[in-house]
Amino acid sequence: MNNAVNDGVWSGSWVAERLGVGLEGDDGLPDLLGLALRRNPKRAHLLVSNVLGKHVPQSPSVVYGHGFRLGRRVRALLGETAAASAVVLGYAETATGLGHAVADGLGLAPYLHSTRRPVTGIAPAGGFEESHSHATSHLLLPADPALLAGDGPLVLVDDEFSTGNTVLNTITDLHTRHPRERYVVVALVDMRSPEDTARLQRFADGIGARVDLVAAASGIVRLPDDVLAKGQELVARHETARPDATPEPPRGRITRVDLEWPHGLPDGGRHGFTPAHRARLEAALPAMAARLAEALPTGARHVLVLGFEELMYAPLRLARELEQIAPDARVRFSTTTRSPVLAVDDPGYAIRTRLVFPAHDDPADGPGERYAYNVAGAGFDAVVAVVDSAADTPALHAPDGLTARLAAHTPHVLLAVVPSHVPAPASTTPKGRTCCPSPSAAPPSPRTRPTRSAGCCGTSRTSPSRHRPRSGRRPSRAAAPTTPSRSPSSTSPASSTSGSSTPPWTPRPAASHTPSESSPRPSSTSTHPGPYWSPSPARAPPSAS
Repeated sequence: MNNAVNDGVWSGSWVAERLGVGLEGDDGLPDLLGLALRRNPKRAHLLVSNVLGKHVPQSPSVVYGHGFRLGRRVRALLGETAAASAVVLGYAETATGLGHAVADGLGLAPYLHSTRRPVTGIAPAGGFEESHSHATSHLLLPADPALLAGDGPLVLVDDEFSTGNTVLNTITDLHTRHPRERYVVVALVDMRSPEDTARLQRFADGIGARVDLVAAASGIVRLPDDVLAKGQELVARHETARPDATPEPPRGRITRVDLEWPHGLPDGGRHGFTPAHRARLEAALPAMAARLAEALPTGARHVLVLGFEELMYAPLRLARELEQIAPDARVRFSTTTRSPVLAVDDPGYAIRTRLVFPAHDDPADGPGERYAYNVAGAGFDAVVAVVDSAADTPALHAPDGLTARLAAHTPHVLLAVVPSHVPAPASTTPKGRTCCPSPSAAPPSPRTRPTRSAGCCGTSRTSPSRHRPRSGRRPSRAAAPTTPSRSPSSTSPASSTSGSSTPPWTPRPAASHTPSESSPRPSSTSTHPGPYWSPSPARAPPSAS
């Protein structure tokens, strides 16, 4: 394996050739997505994001920049008044960091992500199922239950919007508890079929709310009728022929680095993360990244910062800061995962290699395998593994644990442990005092710190009068996505089959997008789609009422 970004070949071509799976959409999709196969009884194929920071090591500026700019677009869509009362909700495990970045771009909104880790003493404020996921159950565990009780816009963030089932399940659960008038769905890619788009419209009409969609790109996935059976057979055949190799003995040096994480600062949004928390993190990042840079071995030029399952945002921000203060190093970011994906070392496949190791955070659903993809064989001079303290267990350091697996493929492993945040019992702020800084008129840039807190002190962001149930329902609509409009197609794309002459990729002109001056400017990550790129008209989405 020479490069996790696959050396200019579209990283979906291997699956497209064998299963007849194809993508149709905006011409930026090949840069954003590849394809892989996984052991899943409900969906064999996997859309693998090149810019999410989960399966594919990527520049942290690119990862953070995509989410931040989506957040800016949400702020522009909502307007200043509505944006100031919004709450952002991200999905575990893949979109926890993306949701954080969207909240940063939005500027004034507190953030919460779902979790699969129950926490003693924290009562769930909601829950839902993600039907196609490897691990389906999600919990919502805000330290302050009032965080989700307001009636301002709720911004839901996921890495992809495919069927829309997860979003519908979430809104159904939360709208029953706390009705609101507006929801915004944010995703890197909108891959819904026309039927699923219409279903969201009907759902919005049924609950009397407006649902907007913001995405970086849009398209559809063409799936043959027999794709699930063929995918499962292909996975079984390759896993039998190429079982995970016998682990190599660790050769690298493992060093622990004390970040001096700020006392009491949450490690992420599992229980809520406010703009005041972000301000503290922004202030501490330069010193923490400097400690990592100082601990790197002399001459390290290719460095991976590896996050841990739901813990994506803190490692991402550390990686981005390290990238900025160590310009001579090529810093990349990715995250371990519980999702099993087939690895095929082919330039046309998104998951080239995988490391397998046991879970090391005593998960509630019992022991199991965990994975790090596209790390082995990538030639990293050093890997900085960032975990929370709940995951700093003997299993992490066991002979078959994550650190040993990493040390077999890189000469230097640095381990940084972030304290697992467990909220203290809610306290009452004395009368006449407040712990919330005054509002800021402008959203924070990635290099400046916001000055407004939201939902802090265990209090609600809205006045009690705004929590009263509303009588009647207002006119509703599911707003059209803010991704580029699609021109009508003269012909419907036929389902592709293996060996079909129909190319698995049909591009459309992408929307022009100029980042604001204060938004991150990621470096170019263009990959070339290769022989699967051929211009063709595409369908237009159904218009929203």
